[in-house]
Amino acid sequence: MTPTKWTHLGQTSPVWPGRNWPLGATWSQESTNFAVYAPAATEAWVCIFEDGPEGPDGPGPDVETRYPLTERSLGIFHGALPALPRGTRYGYRVDGPWDPERGMRFNPAKLLLDPYGLAVSGDYTPDAATFGYVRGAPSEQDHEDSAPHVPRSVVVDTSFDWEGDTPMRRRWRDTVIYEAHVKGMTQLHPRVPEWLRGTYAGLANPAVIDYLKDLGVTAVELLPIHEFVSEPGLTERGASNYWGYNSIGYFAPHHAYAATGDRGEQVVEFKKMVKAFHQAGLEVILDVVYNHTAEAGPLGPTLSFRGLDDRGFYKRVKPTVDDKTGASTFVDTYWDVTGCGNTVNTDDPQALRLILDSLRYWVTEMHVDGFRFDLMSALTRTGYDIDMRCALLTAIGQDPILRHVKLIAEAWDASMDGYLVGRMPPPWVEWNDQYRDTIRDFWRGQSQGIRTVATRLAGSSDLYADDGRSAYNSVNFVTAHDGFTMRDVVSYDHKHNEANGEDNRDGTDNNRSWNHGVEGDTDDAEVLELRRRQAANMMATLCLSNGVPMITAGDERGRTQRGNNNAYCQDNELSWIDWSDDDAWLDVLRVTKAALRLRRDHAALRQRHWFEGRPTIRGGPKDLAWIHPTGREMTDADWHDHGLKTVALFLSGAPLRSPGPRGQQQFDSSFMIWLNSSSRPSRIELPVNDWVRAGEVVVSTDVELPVGTAVKAGDGLVLGSRSVLVLQQTE
Repeated sequence: MTPTKWTHLGQTSPVWPGRNWPLGATWSQESTNFAVYAPAATEAWVCIFEDGPEGPDGPGPDVETRYPLTERSLGIFHGALPALPRGTRYGYRVDGPWDPERGMRFNPAKLLLDPYGLAVSGDYTPDAATFGYVRGAPSEQDHEDSAPHVPRSVVVDTSFDWEGDTPMRRRWRDTVIYEAHVKGMTQLHPRVPEWLRGTYAGLANPAVIDYLKDLGVTAVELLPIHEFVSEPGLTERGASNYWGYNSIGYFAPHHAYAATGDRGEQVVEFKKMVKAFHQAGLEVILDVVYNHTAEAGPLGPTLSFRGLDDRGFYKRVKPTVDDKTGASTFVDTYWDVTGCGNTVNTDDPQALRLILDSLRYWVTEMHVDGFRFDLMSALTRTGYDIDMRCALLTAIGQDPILRHVKLIAEAWDASMDGYLVGRMPPPWVEWNDQYRDTIRDFWRGQSQGIRTVATRLAGSSDLYADDGRSAYNSVNFVTAHDGFTMRDVVSYDHKHNEANGEDNRDGTDNNRSWNHGVEGDTDDAEVLELRRRQAANMMATLCLSNGVPMITAGDERGRTQRGNNNAYCQDNELSWIDWSDDDAWLDVLRVTKAALRLRRDHAALRQRHWFEGRPTIRGGPKDLAWIHPTGREMTDADWHDHGLKTVALFLSGAPLRSPGPRGQQQFDSSFMIWLNSSSRPSRIELPVNDWVRAGEVVVSTDVELPVGTAVKAGDGLVLGSRSVLVLQQTE
């Protein structure tokens, strides 16, 4: 494709040729280069927006100027505009065949976001003009020309003084993750200035960072911060998407989380947040949603990808094949294993490139330390089948930048064949939902035996050891953003999602929770005490299990969602953390901090290698031994005793199996961790042995055995019902 003919000598084109890389808008003082991929389109324009003239009621409608992108190569339309200021708002309009039956929905009436845009300005407000197949209908044309409801991409200057900030690359065994929401973390925080609450700057406030460091976490995993919009069905009933799993801009930090503005200021504010976290020794992990986009099903809104390369970017259902001729017929129905209307097609080279470019951008330009991939299984497919050698996994594993960052998979999707826990290849780690289910069942008295509990506590070797991975491939969690909070796990038998407006049909019914005799709020002091103890039990268990612990923000202080286990659309006090002490479970907070401090200070509680159940030195104790309440080691018969609800694990620190960084032998205290999930107190005997003679209680949820209680080998103790007791060697 070439420019139109000149009309006279000496003429200057308002659009310079530019180049076809990099994709997106690349700013310099001289010009801004625009490049957008639309391989089947016939024409493309970059549209520049300026604020409308001031009127008595404020600024008028934006003024739009369209510039044709007359250069085209390799399916990319490109051109450069001279002297554009930073913060300029823009979008694309693209023309071409209108043939939905062939997967082509080009419509110049639709203003499109730049898939590579680094920032987005303005909110998306869906209306009837946003939907459907009809091209150029009057209502659609009228609405889209002024486009008050369509956000704009923003030209961004990427320069920033990182002051020497470099990747932290903390080892997995030293990592403790805190899953948090940018807005929910600070919206009610009394020590964060009001104008900063709910923002990146608010999250970087010393009051928040100091709290996280004091708690003992090492990494914050943020719910989606890629630019996202709310589903039309939510906005129709006056709600919004709070969690953010509805992405539309994979390079842009969500504009609504910025206190300083949405004309590129959000990029700087995000970088300042990351720098502040790194200066405090905290890593930043992003929850990313590459498996689907906010454009939903075929009747969803056209916001970006659908108007540029609908046929390439989204997976379609399997084509029909003529039995006689063998010819296949294109089917214009999205293949959906995400439950959100569409599935991104990672078989397509450009879709794959966009994901990889996005990941590298967030690492190199925004300095994030890793990613948690939502519904990762949807992306691990060649064609329609799960493939551990698919293009995306192969490319990430070979990428010199991405293979060294933290990569966490939610190893399932909405399909029957998408459950991949235990199957992801290196260097991936996984959310371990089997840990969640087993620990919940154990503490609510519904465990089918102690064997599986022990396996989960020791790192889930049944899932990870057989293919050479370590216990730190298991990200252990008892709760996450999706489901009950910890307080609600011990306060509700059933979900209570009526506020979501879906007649309580949404959210899982498999909660593995227990209300301890009363559904929801109660004034019963005995029930409340038991609930708090059970929450502390699960928090202590999580923090001291082998693997990577992940805490859901607010669980450590008793945050509640009033039984709502799917609060994705609750952008209000139901989801935000209440930082007041009035109803906080501060006893749970104390136990959590004590357990995390132990984990941080003692290598015996976060060992690098799998436990082997044999001595680490000739004549020494086993690295891990499982102890029966009578003080002897567990036998085969004990492991099959379904009535056994009390067990201890002994962890030897003399010496550790792993050598230090210079090959030196490492020593630590030895520990014994007792768990009693029975409704009755349990008599326990501390084994007489040749290695540990005395110790003290360092973590306890039993008020009769407080922290500081001295013990010695051979003592008999009564461990209270439903309690955790951690003993540390003292001599």
